[in-house]
Amino acid sequence: MTATPSGPPQVIGIAADDLTGANDSLVQFAGAGWTSRLALGGLDSQFTGSTLATVTDSRALPHDAAGTVTADAVAQLLVAGADRLYVKIDSTMRGSIPGQIDGALRTWRQQHAGAFAVVCPAYPAMGRTVDQGQLRVNGDPVESTSVGRDPVTPVSTSELATLIPGSRSIRLGVGTATEHAHFLGEAAGMEAGTVVVDAVTDDDLDRLAAALSELGPWAVPVGSAGLAAALASHWGADAGLASRTGSTTSAAGRVLIVVSSLHDVSRGQAERLISESTDDDLLVLRPALADVRSRAAALAWVEARELSGAQRVTLLLSPTDRGSTPDALTGAEIAEGLAAIAGVVLTDIILPQPAGTALVLMGGDGARAVLRETAAHSVVVAGALQEGVPVGVVDGGTAHGLRVVTKAGGFGDPDSLTDIVHHLCTPSPLSPEALP
Repeated sequence: MTATPSGPPQVIGIAADDLTGANDSLVQFAGAGWTSRLALGGLDSQFTGSTLATVTDSRALPHDAAGTVTADAVAQLLVAGADRLYVKIDSTMRGSIPGQIDGALRTWRQQHAGAFAVVCPAYPAMGRTVDQGQLRVNGDPVESTSVGRDPVTPVSTSELATLIPGSRSIRLGVGTATEHAHFLGEAAGMEAGTVVVDAVTDDDLDRLAAALSELGPWAVPVGSAGLAAALASHWGADAGLASRTGSTTSAAGRVLIVVSSLHDVSRGQAERLISESTDDDLLVLRPALADVRSRAAALAWVEARELSGAQRVTLLLSPTDRGSTPDALTGAEIAEGLAAIAGVVLTDIILPQPAGTALVLMGGDGARAVLRETAAHSVVVAGALQEGVPVGVVDGGTAHGLRVVTKAGGFGDPDSLTDIVHHLCTPSPLSPEALP
């Protein structure tokens, strides 16, 4: 038997496992009329019609640790006024997802006893689908793709029942939203259950979102930006919000790109940009592993470059080598070194130039580290340059007011980064609600 919702949602809380994923979801809510902000420090109380995301950095953590940080994040979102919760996970199921689900439910149930998780990582627009309980990327089982070989969080199977132990997989057939909500509640048992739902098309996600809207806070959706888009529309309609249209901003005169992702897709996109650019247009910085092993080493490396900043675009690439055990560095450690270099390039070389600047941050670890380096308070997200590529404005710190684009490593075609630079260097769409 399904629970009765407590009324239309007023504040949406998003607990995200990494920064790029948080922004991917926020852009969906922004388009549906929600004022959407990614918090990088403390979580302020939110007002009606807002969406607030916080990043747990839990993807690469062990399940127990991921559960703890996710539980803490949800507690902060409740204090900030969240009356609906969305747990943003990787669309290819990388990382500590069972721990994230357990942690979110542990805290959410303190206010909503009997709440259960509804999981659907599908993102059909980006080739991620769930069919008969199996996760596929462009039609192939996820473990057979480059995701399965991810150097940090590989995925060994496409069976969601294996990836989320104790879950039950279902598919929503013909029926009303109320009937589907009842089916979800029965499948989860309204106790400690977790139900995984198939979705191959956007219509499937919309059907699921309608049922989740019926369930209200007693169902905790867990998914990617695909499900977030469908939920944003339904929850926005429930709250009486109107979808927004974008405006046009002036072209960025300077672009700083930081690629921390080691994913094959993102590295290929960076190399394509390099191959199609000239030395006069693009400055490429390739620090070695030793150069990012510590903040001191990173600062020494960039200060020895004697950079002039003559090029319009600067590309900073993470080293692909992580070192051998026991001296191997984690992705987060490498990102800290990259961020130190990016901070010097930004404040000493790029910002003093008269033209406006935009940041492009590819990879969650690097995006978080660079924004921390600039002492940013938050990012207000309001649009997308292309599917899976959110754009917003930095609020606070040395990068205050700059446009910032974030992108997950595994998304897009070979020309995606080249297209992003083109968008930024010409007038590009950005909603006026993105101004801090």
